[in-house]
Amino acid sequence: MNTLLLSSSKEDIKTAAQFIKDGSIVGMPTETVYGLAADALNGGAVKKIFLAKRRPMDNPLIVHISEIEDIERFNLVSDFPVKAKALAQHFWPGPLTIIMNKSDIIPDEVSAGLSTVAIRLPSHRVARELIKASGTVLAAPSANRSGSPSPTTAQHVMNDLSGDISAVVDGGMCDVGLESTVITLATKTPRLLRPGLVTVEEIEKVIGKIDVDHAVLFKLESDQKVSSPGMKYKHYAPKAKVVLLNGESEKFISFVNNAFEKDNTVGVICYDEDVESVNAKTIPIGKTDDLQTQAHLLFDALRQVDELDCFTTVYAHCPVKTGVGMALYNRLIRAASFEVIDLE
Repeated sequence: MNTLLLSSSKEDIKTAAQFIKDGSIVGMPTETVYGLAADALNGGAVKKIFLAKRRPMDNPLIVHISEIEDIERFNLVSDFPVKAKALAQHFWPGPLTIIMNKSDIIPDEVSAGLSTVAIRLPSHRVARELIKASGTVLAAPSANRSGSPSPTTAQHVMNDLSGDISAVVDGGMCDVGLESTVITLATKTPRLLRPGLVTVEEIEKVIGKIDVDHAVLFKLESDQKVSSPGMKYKHYAPKAKVVLLNGESEKFISFVNNAFEKDNTVGVICYDEDVESVNAKTIPIGKTDDLQTQAHLLFDALRQVDELDCFTTVYAHCPVKTGVGMALYNRLIRAASFEVIDLE
């Protein structure tokens, strides 16, 4: 299959929309990461997403809409709770996914057999125009090979999936850089299943106290069913081994420099302030206190690990576990297969 690299012009968006109407899959930009889009109401088309990504069918997908009214227009849920409406009014369009009880129109391929559906209204202009032009709602997980770092540019998508999908719409580099926050309202108390740019603290200001699922910061139990994208044990990982280091900057620098003395294939994902003090090759992701820039650059940094192709092990500084730091930790701990060295 010849994968077309399309621009974000109206004509090219129309071309991409026609592929979707025909039951094919295309890469589309969002403000979070690039998604691999298919008609969410066509189970056969959705299956193609799993085949292209080599993604297990037990991993549910997020349905993307172009406006809040699409939820009722397409009859996506059996109930649109008051708290869901409050979150939608406050955070949409934007990087928040809300899980609700689904209607019968949602194929099992989208919900992975669950009784719920995850819905998001992206803020990216091109994504919303593509959804609207397709005349449907779109199921769209990240447009990468399953388990590898999520794509934040059209070229990342081409590198992973060229030849396996019909087209990629180039909408520039993603603004956010991490996938959306996911919260379920299908439980007695709302529960965070995946952290993102919309933080626990911000959500609680709108709907009150929420729980944080154990699997956000810890390994998914072997018998626990995946209820949200991004909950798998290993995810977002480059080919090189990733190890997190928990400790102050001085101890972090000392550790990685000692490791580099013993092995010059060691690399370091670090803060800007640490670059001059680290002897190994570094991939900086922003200043220590600039969590949004770190989020924006994290997946690109993990992809650089593979592109540079000179590392066997890459050490990364363990971020804080609050606010946007929780999202960074959630992605890094999975990239590292939960391997953390405590330097304190």
